[in-house]
Amino acid sequence: MRRRAFLTTAAALPLAAATTPAFASELRLRLPAPTGPWRIGMRTMSLTDPSRTDPWNHTGTRELVLSLFYPARGGGSPAPQLTPAAAAVFKGLDAGLLHPELPTSGVDWAATLTHSYVEAPAAPGRRPVLLYSPGGADPRTIGTSVAEELASHGYVVVTIDHPGEASEVSYPDGRLRVIEMPPSTVTDAVLSRLMMRTRFDDVRFVLDHLSELPVPVDTRRIGVYGHSAGGATAAVTLDDPRVAAAVNLEGYLDTLDGELYPIAQHGTRKPLLLAGTDGYRDSRFDRTWDAVMSHGGPVRRVELADANHWVWTDYAAFAPQLQAAGLMSAAARAQLVGSGRAVAAVRKLVYSFFREALACAA
Repeated sequence: MRRRAFLTTAAALPLAAATTPAFASELRLRLPAPTGPWRIGMRTMSLTDPSRTDPWNHTGTRELVLSLFYPARGGGSPAPQLTPAAAAVFKGLDAGLLHPELPTSGVDWAATLTHSYVEAPAAPGRRPVLLYSPGGADPRTIGTSVAEELASHGYVVVTIDHPGEASEVSYPDGRLRVIEMPPSTVTDAVLSRLMMRTRFDDVRFVLDHLSELPVPVDTRRIGVYGHSAGGATAAVTLDDPRVAAAVNLEGYLDTLDGELYPIAQHGTRKPLLLAGTDGYRDSRFDRTWDAVMSHGGPVRRVELADANHWVWTDYAAFAPQLQAAGLMSAAARAQLVGSGRAVAAVRKLVYSFFREALACAA
């Protein structure tokens, strides 16, 4: 897509539940191993805002789902990337429909394991915290590889689902919520504004309750990053005084009817990285990103070559595996993530930026 909180943490058993056995011919995709020195723990939790009515179903309060990736000590079981219920929806919704480049058969989407261990004890000490907002309609789970890379280098990473907008959301208690946002949101300026306003409020609500997370964080060093609509969310959230730095991974900085977001209108004096690809660049990026940069300040723009829009997600790791297995054509891979191999470049870019930006904020 061109107050008091109630916390619920997931028990280890649902997160580590066994997946349905796949046919022998189904491909099991692998996430890249993180490069940092820390073992990674992972917890999934819900966070409810009783002051807001959910804009997509109008039947209850706004209830977010978060995953926490953090430096850990000790054991636990490897966490699956997707729960079995989420994987079943992913196979019929994300694959082939939301992302027509992905194969509709031949992949066991429930079989992919992360490099994080379910509810492993956190390593001692308060650590800088990074919030992640995914792209429009994408679940938070498709941003796992970058989150794990950052956690392996000492950060607490909070990945956020935006329920009702995300393709599928698995709650810690076993509930599954499938996308309810109308397809016309990609062209309807009113609905698009609602989507983005809801995202901004979601992230600020998480910021309000960082001190209540089950993993200790250093609230003096907070960064936000995101992809596409999540990238715009990260950049806009930079105006929050609690946020020290942000990374916008290819998100437009205006509304569908062309109004610039405040950060594009006024610029920023905080570190901001604008990261794009040569395969997805257009005049809208140039107009809105140039607007931010025209104000000066610590704003930097970079562009990946031989890359396309979803290279910032786990699809960058999956597409070469799918192509090698004969489940994705070279053209489909180029359309999704580009023709290059950019996993290492993406992870290094985001990590290096926050290492420098949050060290200055300490």
